[in-house]
Amino acid sequence: MSTGQAGSGDKSAPVKMVTTNTGRILRVSPEDEAARAAAAAAATAAPPNMDPARRTDVLFRVRRAEGHELSAWWMIGAFVVTSGLVIALLSWVPYSA
Repeated sequence: MSTGQAGSGDKSAPVKMVTTNTGRILRVSPEDEAARAAAAAAATAAPPNMDPARRTDVLFRVRRAEGHELSAWWMIGAFVVTSGLVIALLSWVPYSA
């Protein structure tokens, strides 16, 4: 009857224990490390003509044509509108002034 554990005659591959940033402890075998290294090398190899603004981990960055950049006045206006909205909403809170 098998209990799910290796018998005393079995020779298992050496396993390394790795602690992640979140505190999780992982068992990593040499085969897993080799496969992970190969996958990482394949993932980091980017095509030579890839635009950095089109990377999958960049959500809102857009490369615009010359002369079509976003004006700083839009950010100033957004700040003024947001501040006004916060002040207007806080005016409805009793005993805040």
